[in-house]
Amino acid sequence: MSTRSEHQTVPLSVLLKRELLNERIECPELVHGQGSQSKKGEDYTLIKTECQRVVGDGVSTYSVFGLFDGHNGSAAAIYSKENLLSNVLNAIPSDLNRDEWVAALPRALVAGFVKTDKDFQERAQTSGTTVTFVIIEGWTITVASVGDSRCILEPAEGGIYYLSADHRLDCNEEERDRITASGGEVGRLNTGGGAEIGPLRCWPGGLCLSRSIGDMDVGEFIVPVPYVKQVKLSTAGGRLIISSDGVWDALTAEAALDCCRGMPPDAAAAQIVKEALHAKGLRDDTTCIVIDISPPEKLAAPLPHAKKQGKGVFKSMFRRKSSESSSQIDKEYIEPDMVEELFEDGSAMLSERLDTKYPLCNMFKLFMCAVCQVEMKPGEGISIHSGSSNPGKLRPWDGPFLCSSCQEKKEAMEGKRLSGGVAFSLSLFSPVHCFNNL
Repeated sequence: MSTRSEHQTVPLSVLLKRELLNERIECPELVHGQGSQSKKGEDYTLIKTECQRVVGDGVSTYSVFGLFDGHNGSAAAIYSKENLLSNVLNAIPSDLNRDEWVAALPRALVAGFVKTDKDFQERAQTSGTTVTFVIIEGWTITVASVGDSRCILEPAEGGIYYLSADHRLDCNEEERDRITASGGEVGRLNTGGGAEIGPLRCWPGGLCLSRSIGDMDVGEFIVPVPYVKQVKLSTAGGRLIISSDGVWDALTAEAALDCCRGMPPDAAAAQIVKEALHAKGLRDDTTCIVIDISPPEKLAAPLPHAKKQGKGVFKSMFRRKSSESSSQIDKEYIEPDMVEELFEDGSAMLSERLDTKYPLCNMFKLFMCAVCQVEMKPGEGISIHSGSSNPGKLRPWDGPFLCSSCQEKKEAMEGKRLSGGVAFSLSLFSPVHCFNNL
């Protein structure tokens, strides 16, 4: 028999608060700001808020934030800004519900990045760009990245989440191994007499990144396949910072967050850029986007007293909360929400990123290329697993499928087909691809 001590009376105020917290909140409030200082004019941003997933319903909205840090010219950054989003959306079937649409984003981002790179390289332009691409749908944040721009998250509960990967050769041994296995060469610039200077670079071309969009003169083992991470925030919200390497070469994640604590997004972005320039000077284009994700005001929990007055939850949300900010009743009955990690994959292999182990049976249509979405006649498609050294139980007709052009792209990225480009050389006099960033 249960004793009286095993049961506790839950106050009505707590029950009501629980009811509010358990409601399905579809759309958090997003406030963003941007700051930048230009040296070469090769940084570009894309900001699109309240995009409609289902046109006309006014409810199923998402927002997109992109940072494109170009090198060797701005053509790749501009092209990616103008075409990447549509390429990603075209890779998502049109008949999905909200949860399916969010689940489809990681694979669609891979397809969109590869198609954007393939289409740009067909223009025979030699510039390249890093990309950090963020899609926020409800409380779910999906980030895809190639290069060395970064995205960090500080949830309201505290802590730092790194939502992007750094594809600099100096700090990524796995990527160095992949490039050499694919036929590339990794080394520092040789000035003669055995002396080597500067960061590790990929040859031919001299790029110090292992992934980017564009860079057709470097070799196709520099791949556009993005690292993708997807997380779900609690309804308490959080702050995102997306910045080019001009910021991260000067500031740690902690320093970037601390220097703008308590500021609204526009002032915060400007302050981060200012701090980076103060630390290192204007050596490169320096760009920052700050996004505050907060609950609607009507459901926002009471906040501790802020030191500064101002509008918005984030005037005080990102200050360390005192122990007196919550009642004892709340501590007993309401467990804190946490950031939920939904998806993470950084493999450079398309056969792994676009495989059939996927919850949506209609993600890849039988007679449509999984990358460029071109329709194919029966028998024309090539399985993404074709030529796999470990096919397992896969059969020749198991999809998804690629068109012949995208299959050639896949083979080149895997080092199975020779790419065009300049001859291998680590000499000081070899054609080096954009020393500034790379």
